[in-house]
Amino acid sequence: MINLLEPFGYIKTMIFDIDGVFTDSRLTVFEDGSMIRVMNVRDGYAIKQALRAGIQIIVITGGSSMGVIKRLKGLGINEIYSGIQDKMAIYEELLDKHGLDEALIMYMGDDLPDYQVMRRVGFPVCPADAAIEIVKIAQYISPMAGGAGCVRDVIEKTLKVQGHWPIFED
Repeated sequence: MINLLEPFGYIKTMIFDIDGVFTDSRLTVFEDGSMIRVMNVRDGYAIKQALRAGIQIIVITGGSSMGVIKRLKGLGINEIYSGIQDKMAIYEELLDKHGLDEALIMYMGDDLPDYQVMRRVGFPVCPADAAIEIVKIAQYISPMAGGAGCVRDVIEKTLKVQGHWPIFED
């Protein structure tokens, strides 16, 4: 029998896109041109747990929202690459900078800018509502949509399999 949770047990580094992963891909655009995104607070809790467990979390996004960057830094994520058009170039730099083993990297993306990196990592994953091209290459598709807890889903599975998720019993 195949253990579908097994790949979560090997993850040491998690790389996330923002729009369509931490958010639901929608932007609220105000008359002055400013925009806001909505993020799931439960994703934030999971991030803090992952960092405490020693999982490295990195964000690579094409967006450049200072509010998003402030939120992620407040959660403890120190490596945030925003305004990135070529995610593969940053990914290559990260491999060299940290000496990362691609087999131990999970990448969660939702759309075509994530495709090339997802083809390289050991464990490509996506939200339920990702673009079809991304769904086709993902090894795990969260039942949760972008912005609706998909980040929490993959982090929680990883930490549970690795024995680091706080369990509360009655």
